[in-house]
Amino acid sequence: MEIAVHICCGPCAVVFAGGLTAQNPENKLQLLWHNPNIHPFTEYRARQQAAAAYAAAAGLPIVGADGGGYGLRSFLRAVHCADSRCEYCYRTRLEFTAKYAVETGLGAFTTTLLASPYQNFDEICRIGDDLARQYGLLFIVPDFRADYRKGLSQAAEMGLYRQKYCGCVFSEEERYSSS
Repeated sequence: MEIAVHICCGPCAVVFAGGLTAQNPENKLQLLWHNPNIHPFTEYRARQQAAAAYAAAAGLPIVGADGGGYGLRSFLRAVHCADSRCEYCYRTRLEFTAKYAVETGLGAFTTTLLASPYQNFDEICRIGDDLARQYGLLFIVPDFRADYRKGLSQAAEMGLYRQKYCGCVFSEEERYSSS
């Protein structure tokens, strides 16, 4: 099966893409970098470079990791009220991936966000299922959260950058204000 895979960061990609391939070696993955939520720009760039490094090491194609549009301004305009940020963020990235799958003739899509125990798995699945119906695609929902720590270790061995918060300015604020 050919699957468009939204990639949020290198460490999640390690466990997720590796798991999808292990589940079915016939899976052909196309990674997509689209994360307009990430702030500041240096964090965006570090994650983008880690995603590209992972793709190169895994021998997987990646779209958007070559410096495509940052998108922070439109993200901030859309989520000026922090209460709705996660739903918007998930939907924006998943819809980008679903549209890419349709445009390139892939029959399925998914996201490495599903690998993180820090993300809202059920909300991501709800949005993915909605978009799958809307675009006539299959939304793949593997659950690799139990392997998250193993993926972090593998990413460290590969020298991939590991972030300390989900990416948006609001989560960065929460990271520092809760410590």
